[in-house]
Amino acid sequence: MSPSTTKSALLRGVRASLPFIIVIIPFAMLFGVAATEAGLPIAQVMGFTVLVIAGASQFTALQFMIDNAPVLVILASALAVNLRMAMYSAAITPYLGDQPLWKRALLSYILVDQTYNLAIIDYEQRPDQTVAQRTAFFFGCALPIVPLWIGFTWVGAALGGQIPPEYGLDFALPIAFLAMVAPALRTLAHIAAAVTSVVLALMLGFIPLNLGLLMAAVIAMMVGAEVERRMA
Repeated sequence: MSPSTTKSALLRGVRASLPFIIVIIPFAMLFGVAATEAGLPIAQVMGFTVLVIAGASQFTALQFMIDNAPVLVILASALAVNLRMAMYSAAITPYLGDQPLWKRALLSYILVDQTYNLAIIDYEQRPDQTVAQRTAFFFGCALPIVPLWIGFTWVGAALGGQIPPEYGLDFALPIAFLAMVAPALRTLAHIAAAVTSVVLALMLGFIPLNLGLLMAAVIAMMVGAEVERRMA
């Protein structure tokens, strides 16, 4: 395969991820602001973002920390929110699994909602790509997203309360998830899991420490798996 073919796949990935910049920047800033206002020093905020690199999980853990929840509850909730990464890994391995260990480790680090969703759609639309092309596309998707997530988390942490509330950075969170979830609802199992999670999250909102969210996520995954099994 020629270098130009790999480069074109990389650039295609970059272009595909550009629309997410609109939500990544305010989303990252919002986490930086929220974490510093919760009392975390900038070094801890950045360590949190660089090591975890999972916005939903970070916000979940942060909220439980603010609520003074037990450490086990914080860890369990953050892991539950991030369980989808295990499913992402299993789904994407057939496309990217034939790689050296160091490269697989790097790919797993940049496996986030946006890179996964963009990559899966591209791989299904272009089934004849080589592993190198798929890998280049995946890295291309991550190029605008990962540095911006880390960089603007620092901006938010550094500015902290200086960002006026009327800027409404919190709009980025629901928009980001809508942009990622909506295209992924491609089967009845996906829709069943999504509807179940929403309904149960609302019904179980009275449970302390937001444990209802954890229960809703687990039950929704079970419902989705059962629907998929029956349709097989």
